[in-house]
Amino acid sequence: MVQVRAEHPVNRDGRVNLDAWIERIEARVPLNKPAQLRDACEWAERLEQEALAAENVWASGTSSYRTGLEMAEILADLKLDQDSLVAAVIYRAVRERKTDLAAVRERLGPSVAALVDGVQRMAAISVSQNPAKATAFSAQSQVENLRKMLVTMVDDVRVALIKLAERTCAIRAVKDASEEKRYRVAREVFDIYAPLAHRLGIGHIKWELEDLSFRYLEPVQYKQIAKLLDERRLDRQQYIDAVMAQLRAELEDAGIHADITGRAKHIYSIWRKMNRKGIEFSQVYDVRAVRILVPQVRDCYTALGIVHSLWRHIPNEFDDYIANPKENGYRSLHTAVIGPEGKVLEVQIRTQAMHEEAELGVCAHWRYKGTDLNQSSDAYEDKIAWLRQVLEWHEEMGDIGGLAEQLRVDFEPDRIYLFTPDGHVLDVPKGATPLDFAYRVHTEIGHSCRGAKVNGRIVPLNYILQTGEQVEIITGKQSGPSRDWLNSNLGYVNTPRARAKIQHWFKAQAREQNVQAGKLMLERELTRLALNGADYAQLIERLGINSQEDLFAAVGSGDVRLAHVVNVAQQLVEPERNSEQLELIPRRPSKAGRRGDVYIQGVGNLLTQLAGCCQPVPGDPIVGYITLGRGVTVHRADCATAMQLQERGSERMIEVNWGGKPVQTYPVEIFIRAYDRSGLLRDVSQLLANEKINVLEVSTRTNKEDNCADMLLTVEVPNLGMLGRLLARIGQLPNVIEVWRNRQENRA
Repeated sequence: MVQVRAEHPVNRDGRVNLDAWIERIEARVPLNKPAQLRDACEWAERLEQEALAAENVWASGTSSYRTGLEMAEILADLKLDQDSLVAAVIYRAVRERKTDLAAVRERLGPSVAALVDGVQRMAAISVSQNPAKATAFSAQSQVENLRKMLVTMVDDVRVALIKLAERTCAIRAVKDASEEKRYRVAREVFDIYAPLAHRLGIGHIKWELEDLSFRYLEPVQYKQIAKLLDERRLDRQQYIDAVMAQLRAELEDAGIHADITGRAKHIYSIWRKMNRKGIEFSQVYDVRAVRILVPQVRDCYTALGIVHSLWRHIPNEFDDYIANPKENGYRSLHTAVIGPEGKVLEVQIRTQAMHEEAELGVCAHWRYKGTDLNQSSDAYEDKIAWLRQVLEWHEEMGDIGGLAEQLRVDFEPDRIYLFTPDGHVLDVPKGATPLDFAYRVHTEIGHSCRGAKVNGRIVPLNYILQTGEQVEIITGKQSGPSRDWLNSNLGYVNTPRARAKIQHWFKAQAREQNVQAGKLMLERELTRLALNGADYAQLIERLGINSQEDLFAAVGSGDVRLAHVVNVAQQLVEPERNSEQLELIPRRPSKAGRRGDVYIQGVGNLLTQLAGCCQPVPGDPIVGYITLGRGVTVHRADCATAMQLQERGSERMIEVNWGGKPVQTYPVEIFIRAYDRSGLLRDVSQLLANEKINVLEVSTRTNKEDNCADMLLTVEVPNLGMLGRLLARIGQLPNVIEVWRNRQENRA
């Protein structure tokens, strides 16, 4: 829910009563020098009055002085130190050029000045988020600004927290601003600062930023949900009061002294759940919710048992974030039950310490910063360890492009969580392999990796890991990666971190070794793809490389990707075809229905039209209804008309899905030679099915003298990259001797 700002205490003349204000701050966080905070407040107020008197162009309708006080109050709630509060009070005056850093350093000290400077550098991220105005240069600049933000956060996490407080004040203050400004600020806060608050585990700021942003980005949906909440607020409160009284009595009987409160569900999280699960407001289980805070971890599970003994729990609606914390350190028990009167009720159970961590995140450990005697400082370091990793990878990769790719991965919430053999949990991006996991653990573990076990079973190094699996890396005595790991067609590594580590290792090897290895890799790939007619002189000219030896060295060290060289070679060998084509005459594209720019997969070549009653748009859950003479009419899944049609004639309802433009595919012949064995054709067919490759024709012949089988397959592939990946995967099958693309002139 949107948080209501507390008004500053004021005197009769309308000025802020600093004595009362500082007293309110000291009630939340201890101050070692209250006089310094008072001095900063008085200075900020005087600077604002002087700017207004001089009609300074930076003076605005929002008081920078009062904004500074509001920022300090937010930081006091986060239990930050006095330097942070002082920096917050004076920051807006520096930003609006009413004073400068030199004056701040002289008057308030170097520590405060360093914090203000850091927040100013983070302000560079506040550029327009309007996609319509985005350019390649602005996108590149945005990545550079993100890098600056990360640098300052690693240097001192207080900088990020001050910036979060400043942006919280900014979005609170745009209520009466123009619609364009409200949208711009909300877009920036939603895309950057709400995820940042989530990453640092600061729950109450994250929720406020999400709700306020949602209020301006999607005002219609926001008002609808807010109205539904208001209509039921009184009944819900009476219901929650009765539930809390019953729980409190039961817990007291069990000897547990608990703090029980009703929990307000945030509007954005309700909307997100409704959209993610495709449900109505009445089906959101945690609109009615209570939170139980207990002294110790064992009390959490005791309380959970009491809750489940009172009411029947709902299957698949229980989460144990104590045993399996979220990536930002959040810990709690969540369960949903059928409560009194048959109404669904969510119950959260956690300790007081867990609750403080959920609300304050990294700030809950702030008081332990720099203290080696308390183990809680380790939790603080874990919270920002990912920031240091991003910077380390950037240094290794040496270019902004690598950082951009890593930022996209690390800010992506879709991650998986894996167990080490000793029970520790590590998070990696979705799609990671055992090799990615090995490099996530330690560089040397990755270099010496020779195999992997998942849940005790040996798996290939290009196996795609899933959440909850236990991964054990098998290492060898000799440390050194394989060059095949850099071949993207083989799928050994899928994270920038692992690829950068491997490339760095090969760059350190002797040039002669890289030349020999690169020559072998390139010639083998060109031969396999039937591109060995490429002229190396033209190839190095097109690639901008000085010599053939430099080309081999670049491929061998990983500086130039093999797939890129192969694509250029194809353009030289087949100049009349572009790099995506493999045959002069493509087969027809995959069947799909179409309506304007909207493609709907799964309805063949039938005529399609969008229903006028519900007007579905891409992204909506949809169903199809076969009409007489008009093909398929596409309705939203929750459309009342579609539901009535389904009741009258369900056999005419068909499943349809939104999809991208159908992919153009091209027939290619592949020749495989292998030692004959039982199940060979089955394994090849299974691999093609897993890669979603359509097979047009298969012929096999076995020579009994040498026990070798020759297989000729005609398959459909969309591009050369897919063909290279397919050949590499087939080559890894047991008993396969060689595999290559069969040229038309070589056909039998």
